[in-house]
Amino acid sequence: MADHVDHVLEQWAAERADLDVSPMAVIGRLSRLVRVVNAELNRTFGAHGLDAASFDVLATLRRGGRPYRLTPSELMRDAMVTSGAVTQRLERLESRGLIARTPSTTDRRAVHVTLTAEGLALIDRVLPEHVATEHRLLAALPAAERAVLADTLRSLLESLGDSRR
Repeated sequence: MADHVDHVLEQWAAERADLDVSPMAVIGRLSRLVRVVNAELNRTFGAHGLDAASFDVLATLRRGGRPYRLTPSELMRDAMVTSGAVTQRLERLESRGLIARTPSTTDRRAVHVTLTAEGLALIDRVLPEHVATEHRLLAALPAAERAVLADTLRSLLESLGDSRR
């Protein structure tokens, strides 16, 4: 069975046989996979009035445990969004009543971002649907293949300097 990337590789082999285009087999498929996965995840988030970055902010606060509070710097470090996206998302989430920003009692320069009761209820509704979407997207891979793929991707990310902190 051949996919679109196989077709691209065949074309390059015919046109530029002098180049080793084998990395395209991985990078091309990763790029296409990201588009497919993001579209499916965005459908789940959109059904709840969220986008991926807003979901990630709420999820980051939730998975941190009670009192579901972090500073914006901690959110940037722990979330999968950029600093500009965090600031923008915080404003939107606060205007919807999903988070509250309050000054720190110990440091005048610091602000705390906390899930509101409404934000907690929303993330607790969305999370099971999000996980179900991910399970559906990976259903074609047996558990053992998922584990190998996860380990392989972790190794690649670490080799490119992407680590926990």
